[in-house]
Amino acid sequence: MFDIKSKIANCKRVLQIARKPSKDEFISSSKVSALGMFVIGMIGFVIFLVFVFLPL
Repeated sequence: MFDIKSKIANCKRVLQIARKPSKDEFISSSKVSALGMFVIGMIGFVIFLVFVFLPL
């Protein structure tokens, strides 16, 4: 069953230990996210080019 009290307790516990990231942590995670988006975009673009130039 879905127990609301335990769900609220779990959320409360997470919020108590959560903290705001430092500027360096934020910049690092932003760079990694941007790199990941770039790589996935390039993979999609290469797949697009393959289908455009090699029609199946």
